Amino acid sequence: MFETVLNPASAEIVEKKSKFIANIYHVESVDEAEEILRQLRKKYHDARHNCYAYKIVKDDISRASDDGEPSGTAGVPMLNILNGRELSNILIVVTRYFGGILLGTGGLVRAYSKALNTVIEKSELVKQELGLEMKFYAEYKDLEEIRYQMKNRGIEITNLIYDEKIEVTVVGSKEKIEKIKGEKISDRIVLDNIIQIQEKYVFVVD
Repeated sequence: MFETVLNPASAEIVEKKSKFIANIYHVESVDEAEEILRQLRKKYHDARHNCYAYKIVKDDISRASDDGEPSGTAGVPMLNILNGRELSNILIVVTRYFGGILLGTGGLVRAYSKALNTVIEKSELVKQELGLEMKFYAEYKDLEEIRYQMKNRGIEITNLIYDEKIEVTVVGSKEKIEKIKGEKISDRIVLDNIIQIQEKYVFVVD
C-alpha cells in the first residue's frame, strides 16, 4: 500500500523573480505520464525549463529530468521527495520562467523542492493497493440489486455490457473481491461465475 494524489493540482512560487509552476498528476503508466508531459510542454512552450519526476508502481519505474537545468538540481531532488514521502503513481512537473537572477545549484534545489512540497500540501492524498479487476454475468432483473450490493461492499462497477445477459466488470481490493466469490450476496443472487481479468491498483476506501 502507498499514497498517491487523487486529482491534479497546481501551485506557484517565486524565487528571486523566477516563477516556478508546479503541476502534479495521478498516473498509472509511462504512456499516461509522457502524454501529460507532451501537453504541458506545449502549454508552457515559452518557458525555459519543464523539469519533471515520476514514479509508477507497475514495473517499478522512476524517471526524472532537469530539462536543461544544472545536473541534479531539479528532477532528482523532486524524485527524492516522492521517495521520502512514499508517494507513487505520481507525475510532478515544475515549469520555470527565468527571472534574470541566477539562483545557483543550491538555490535551484531548494526552489524546485519547495515548489513540489507546496503542490503536495495543496493535494488530496489517498492510499492505493493492489486489487483485482473481475467480471461476471448477471440477469437484467438483478442489476439494481447488484449495483446496491457492490456499492455496499466498497466494490466499483466499471463497465456494463448488455447482451443476452449483462456482463458486469468490477474492481476492488483483493480481500473484498475474494469475499464475493461464490457468495450469496442477496436472497436470490449468488456470484459463482466470477472471472479474473487482471490485477489492478485500486483506491483504498475506509
